[in-house]
Amino acid sequence: MTVRSSPDCTHQPPCPTPDALDREAARIVANHPEQGWSLLCNGIVVFEDTGELLPDGRVIAPHRPTTAA
Repeated sequence: MTVRSSPDCTHQPPCPTPDALDREAARIVANHPEQGWSLLCNGIVVFEDTGELLPDGRVIAPHRPTTAA
């Protein structure tokens, strides 16, 4: 896991960076379920359809599983 070294992330363990594979494990700092999105401590906006907006402006397409396990 890559950890964030920003002073904005003061809890332990530190949140993963926006580029880490486990970036969605960061803590929620603002939650707006009525609008379908949440802001994570690492600056990522996650949407209820599993899409993401990264702090650098990149968009991650929704990535819900397409088959049942």
